[in-house]
Amino acid sequence: MLKTALIAGAALGVLHGTAAQAGVYTNVEANSSFTNSTYSDTLVEPHVGWESDLGESASYYVQGGPAFGFVQDGETTQAMSAKVGLKVDLTEKLEGYGEVSGITADDYNFKTVNYGVKTGFTYRF
Repeated sequence: MLKTALIAGAALGVLHGTAAQAGVYTNVEANSSFTNSTYSDTLVEPHVGWESDLGESASYYVQGGPAFGFVQDGETTQAMSAKVGLKVDLTEKLEGYGEVSGITADDYNFKTVNYGVKTGFTYRF
């Protein structure tokens, strides 16, 4: 599955051409949960993505792929996940960003998708 996703992402990059700051990338992210000091689970998302500039002061990315959940009792779950994000330079030192993410609730069943939204600011000294 991951090999297919990587090939598809590379093909997408070739078909779209490239801008000055554009391209295909891979991103493997692992998020673990704990309650107090007790481990609960880990979600690993090996994604393939595309990023590009939007003019001189903004950029976006789109990424997706499988998601694997590893629960404390040893059970493993599989899903699909994707993220779309935007970064905008607000001033020379201040950047705003936002991301919308989604993940299927049960294996690869797209009837139920859980969504998340993340926004924030980065100030560079």
